[in-house]
Amino acid sequence: MIHPIKHFCTITRHRHRVIAHCARAGIFWQGLFHDLSKYTPTEFFPGARYYQGTRSPNEGERETLGYSLAWMHHKGRNRHHFEYWVDVNPKSKCYEPVKMPLRFVYEMFCDRVAASKIYQGKNYTDSHPLEYFMRAKPRRSIHPETSDFLESLLRMLAEKGEKETFRYMKRLKKEKGDY
Repeated sequence: MIHPIKHFCTITRHRHRVIAHCARAGIFWQGLFHDLSKYTPTEFFPGARYYQGTRSPNEGERETLGYSLAWMHHKGRNRHHFEYWVDVNPKSKCYEPVKMPLRFVYEMFCDRVAASKIYQGKNYTDSHPLEYFMRAKPRRSIHPETSDFLESLLRMLAEKGEKETFRYMKRLKKEKGDY
């Protein structure tokens, strides 16, 4: 069954949470542009068709077709996904993950926290984003420094909570200057 209204509401609630988290992390303007591609026909229609409410519709599309065109479109247009940051290494001539700029790691963190809140609902805890990250870690192709930094933020969230983690992110952004 196709659920365009439920899908629209879910992606919009998610976006609004990411925007709020980005504001707390000191990247408000970046948050305003988060996931706008989800409203394009290439992503929206499959999202409505494979909507489940408890996980990404991209997983349902992938299970049905063996791939997700919506995901391929999304990751190619949104720099807060580590999958975007893969390029040919000039020395090895092989595709390899590239270290992500800090502001996109911040947005990725905000995205993961917001997604966990949306999909976990009232069962959400600050450890859920870390647990999700760790489950897929062995299969993930991400630059080691990016992975380590994201994991450290997720661990801080699980151990110290949102207030302390966002305070740290904002302070680090000020120290690093314009990135």
